[in-house]
Amino acid sequence: MLLPFLAIVFGLIVLVWSADKFVEGAAATSRSLGVSPLFIGMIVIGFGTSAPEMVVSAFAASQGNPGLALGNAYGSNIANIALVLGLTALLMPMTVQSQVLRRELPILLGATLLAGWQLHNGVITRLDAVVLFGAFFAFLVWSLKQSREGAGSDTLAAETDAELASHEAMTVRQSTFWLAIGLLFLIASSRLLVWGAVEFAMALGVDELIIGLTIVALGTSLPELAAALVAIRKKENDLALGNLLGSNLFNTLAVVGIAAAIEPISLSGDILTRDWALMLVLTLMLFVFAWRPKSWQPKRLGRINRWEGGIFVLIYLAYMAWLVRSVMLN
Repeated sequence: MLLPFLAIVFGLIVLVWSADKFVEGAAATSRSLGVSPLFIGMIVIGFGTSAPEMVVSAFAASQGNPGLALGNAYGSNIANIALVLGLTALLMPMTVQSQVLRRELPILLGATLLAGWQLHNGVITRLDAVVLFGAFFAFLVWSLKQSREGAGSDTLAAETDAELASHEAMTVRQSTFWLAIGLLFLIASSRLLVWGAVEFAMALGVDELIIGLTIVALGTSLPELAAALVAIRKKENDLALGNLLGSNLFNTLAVVGIAAAIEPISLSGDILTRDWALMLVLTLMLFVFAWRPKSWQPKRLGRINRWEGGIFVLIYLAYMAWLVRSVMLN
């Protein structure tokens, strides 16, 4: 069991490093191609930090472990809101100023409801994958339209532009190099991580879904945590939240879609009533906090404070305890 454990640890370390290089290369390449800062903030950075979930889930599904793939996607969504956003708000309350992000929140809620509708019959089929890809493509079109209409006025665009300018300028050759290197090591580390996770689960007699929801999901959410902490340190609240929203949308639509297209995913009894239900509750909480109307608390419009961040973290700890207890009872 030592070798699978070491594979998980080493795989996660390389995964986080390669994800960082992949995002840097993707953002710099996009900028050199003339892509608007708003689109980079909405799509490239948020989806780039979800590259670990995409590659890990694709490998898991291709190797006959679709439960690990689904657990990774949904577990990462739960970790992104409850742990990453919760810790971020505990360190520094977040004010949501970007109108684009406020319009993106209902889309994330709709994507979460779509996921629940697909789960009700106990399997995510290849036809379901087509529906997810269709929704994902529609979101990309909407994002491109938003970036053209509000390219210079939205706070997310300004924060993304400032973040890109703060990095040392990359040539097209350098950005392409780091994009390729990041992707190469992402693939290698993901394959190692999936092997270690499956072997570890088999050695302990634990359902691969649980491993996906805990160890793998937490590990693949580390790029989002690192990006969020860097963003709030620079007081780029909208960029931090945009990264998390983009990541969750990518996980819900594209990552699950890719996994189901490779291998239809049969569901365990708890995934709908426990994991998806919690994902929905957390998304609703985030929606309420970020859309808080002026009539409620005029001075805290769209503000996620430390109390709310603490609630998110406590929910995540309780969820982890629930999963551990379910393993021990089985």
